Amino acid sequence: MESLRWRKSSRSSAGGPECVEIALDARGAAVRDSKNADGARLRFGDAGWDTFLAAAKTGSFVS
Repeated sequence: MESLRWRKSSRSSAGGPECVEIALDARGAAVRDSKNADGARLRFGDAGWDTFLAAAKTGSFVS
């Protein structure tokens, strides 16, 4: 995953606690916390990424 080109999500807050970066490639997507670029990363295949985006758009992750 070192060769991925990361970009900050448009939904991230400016300098706030919700800072997420994503990287897309031919196999799907990866997600990481922009404040901890060397930390854990989530990896999604194409179908998993589509499912993740659909859940995020409907607010399924809000507690």
